[in-house]
Amino acid sequence: MIGCSDLRKTMTLDRRSFVKAGLLGATGLSLSQLLQSEARATAAGQSTRRPSVIILWMRGGPSHMDMWDPKPDSPVEYRGEFGVSDTNVPGIMLSDMLPMCGRIQDKWSIIRSLHHNDAGHSSGDQICFTGYPSGRNPDENTYPSCGSIVARQIGAQTPHMPPYVMIPRHTPGVGPGYLGTAYKAFETQVDPAVPGPFRLPNFSLPAGVTMEQVGDRRTLQRSFDSIRRDIDATGQLSALDRHTAQAWDILTSNAARDAFDIDSEPGVIRERYGFMPAFDPGAANRCGAPAWSQRILLARRLVEAGVRLVTVDLRWWDTHVLGFDSLRRGFLPRFDRAYSALIEDLDQRGLLESTMVIAWGEFGRTPRVNNDAGRDHYPNVFSAALAGGPVRGGRVVGASDSRGAFPHANAKTCQDVLQTMYQHLGVDVNVNYTDGSGRPHPVLSSGRVIDELS
Repeated sequence: MIGCSDLRKTMTLDRRSFVKAGLLGATGLSLSQLLQSEARATAAGQSTRRPSVIILWMRGGPSHMDMWDPKPDSPVEYRGEFGVSDTNVPGIMLSDMLPMCGRIQDKWSIIRSLHHNDAGHSSGDQICFTGYPSGRNPDENTYPSCGSIVARQIGAQTPHMPPYVMIPRHTPGVGPGYLGTAYKAFETQVDPAVPGPFRLPNFSLPAGVTMEQVGDRRTLQRSFDSIRRDIDATGQLSALDRHTAQAWDILTSNAARDAFDIDSEPGVIRERYGFMPAFDPGAANRCGAPAWSQRILLARRLVEAGVRLVTVDLRWWDTHVLGFDSLRRGFLPRFDRAYSALIEDLDQRGLLESTMVIAWGEFGRTPRVNNDAGRDHYPNVFSAALAGGPVRGGRVVGASDSRGAFPHANAKTCQDVLQTMYQHLGVDVNVNYTDGSGRPHPVLSSGRVIDELS
């Protein structure tokens, strides 16, 4: 683990690293609307904290049948090996592998009728993060992710923190697409070993470089940048300089280093999120659950410090083989503990009102269990868990049919979730951004806000 004192000695100066890391800037016009809203809230005696979002990205496809939408009356080849349990909200049942989540069901809600028609991991990622289908290469964004849209249109809450952070690193769907690398996520890098230190390569100085030299180098760089701006016909260098300036602000900020210094978190809080070891029941199962509980705690620290949108990679839920064993011994106990800890922690700190939390993956798993005791890719119906911001707890939106195969009532789309998230953040989804060929595209071309959650 890198502490604050170490970070002050090991901060990075490489300019290309800043660009690659995606340190973001550019305040959009919607910021003025947010400020007006905050002024009205102040006059009304309400909280003036700006809205933020944490996306818990359960890449691989979490099984809706074994988590949020159990079917206890279905045949065993559908309902699987887990039982069901009541929650603290009458009428809502969860898998019996999620007891901690059930005890705080009144603080979060479920959508049980999501669907789309793409069973590919990376192409499904694109739909969930952008609201658009993938291009020729589903591993690279054609359209900008929701985080890049937020960075472009709203920008940072504070000049010392990036508006968009990816924990730990880039995954398909989260890229900036045609908005360009200036709106790429700031990426952390996490050692998978438990309890896994968070290593931030952007906070390390080259050997022999002192903090006293930082100021001189920055002054010299500004002189060169001024010359380059004068000869830059496209304006791209000017934009680069602006984002590099923000990179310097973040790099030299105590607030930024402190936010990433998870060592400073009280031990009892870290224990609440969980220090479970990585799980690998055997070579036949390629879905060993990583130790990502502490990543979720870092997400809370970052939104508390002013980051607009944090995406946490909680892969790899692709449980084709030995699925129930993987879920029982690895994924579900870890998720149950860390998710419930996050919601309670945000609530106790007064952050849940302003922080929307979205837990989902690119699709669900097949209703019928396969011959390897797992489930396969299934986009025809799946679930998501939402909390915070405008979302009232203890609600279930939509329903799947009796075997969890298709939406039965009040079908919802990924675009509906994105619309709901954007409304919370103050993003104007009708704004058009231009791609490399000069063609304009709206932030979203479909979807409706899920009013049933509020």
